[in-house]
Amino acid sequence: MPELITYHQCPLCGSASVYPALSARDHTVSGEQFEIWHCDDCSGRFTQRVPVAAAIGAYYQSSAYVSHSDTEKGLVNRLYHLVRNYTLTTKRKLVQEVTGMPTGALLDVGAGTGAFSNTMLMAGWQVTALEPDETARQNARKKYGLEPSPPDQLFSLAPNQFDAITLWHVLEHVHDLHEYLLQFHRILKPGGRLLIAVPNYTSYDAKVYGEFWAAYDVPRHLYHFSPKSMQMLGNAKGFDLKGTEPMWFDSFYVSMLSEQYSNGSGNIFGALWNGLISNLKALGDRKRCSSVIYVFAKK
Repeated sequence: MPELITYHQCPLCGSASVYPALSARDHTVSGEQFEIWHCDDCSGRFTQRVPVAAAIGAYYQSSAYVSHSDTEKGLVNRLYHLVRNYTLTTKRKLVQEVTGMPTGALLDVGAGTGAFSNTMLMAGWQVTALEPDETARQNARKKYGLEPSPPDQLFSLAPNQFDAITLWHVLEHVHDLHEYLLQFHRILKPGGRLLIAVPNYTSYDAKVYGEFWAAYDVPRHLYHFSPKSMQMLGNAKGFDLKGTEPMWFDSFYVSMLSEQYSNGSGNIFGALWNGLISNLKALGDRKRCSSVIYVFAKK
């Protein structure tokens, strides 16, 4: 059995006001059940009794894990690839908008197979890419000629060198959460921007699917952020929240996976309906979207 982490305090804010909220299954690799606990102070959630960093790798070993394998097997993954070119362009424009810079120096943390890093390189940015998974790094080399570094290289980077740091669905995977955020603050230039995209368990689709909500993705997702917990975490590490952006496609992608997990049918019409309702409910408040991009500025 791998060594497991048991939390007695919230790993996001340190509060002891924590309790079990629900139990979810690992539908991707192991089939194991994991408890998800809730913090009353920051409203964040976290997966209890997760494997330590040295043992978590086994839970990523699946050909269905799209961010590492780039697989197009199955309807959901084919649809993911269909919209990816659009979302890559949207992300590039967002980085340029929030930094006010057409080009600059970017750190892409959790680069996966390198699609976003390559998009920014093609736009003239200097890009440093970090990725923990060796298979994903190999795929980045094959597809784009990129050379992502292992994530421990983060701690040898010089201070005040990046205009922007991006984490697209990465922070929820990071064991050394607080150390990473402190390091981001150190290596960002004054006024630099930190863009963090994470699932939002307070969204409508999360409520509909409950324990079957695919974005819980236990045990790979160590934390389950709410807008309040993300803002508190950023503030505590020297960042100001400048704005939030919705990730409209995520509600559909997550709902399609959630349908498969909940009844095995992959009811695409039910998924599209729930994704649509989730987005409609988020129109007036982007922080209710299935996934949210938080744009932080270094204080």
